[in-house]
Amino acid sequence: MSDVSVHHAREGSKGRYFIVHEDGESALTYSVMSPALVIADHTEVAAGHEGEGIGLIMLKQFIKDARTNGFRIIPLCPFVNAQRRKHPEWADVFSG
Repeated sequence: MSDVSVHHAREGSKGRYFIVHEDGESALTYSVMSPALVIADHTEVAAGHEGEGIGLIMLKQFIKDARTNGFRIIPLCPFVNAQRRKHPEWADVFSG
């Protein structure tokens, strides 16, 4: 999925990473608690794109931004939490 482009939008304390498909949109939403702490709320992959690694692509961008901007992620979203457990190399960006 190297041709997939992850977009980012934030308004106030809410934000999302998203990928626009021809037939829908996938998104990983978050809530900012403080400059140092962000909650991963929900991940939703557009119908027909399940199993393509879309959620992981968005999460990797979120993790990259966490490292760059110095915040930690609270993995409230079940998908994000499951991926956190599978990737111990990401422990530096997770809280909780």
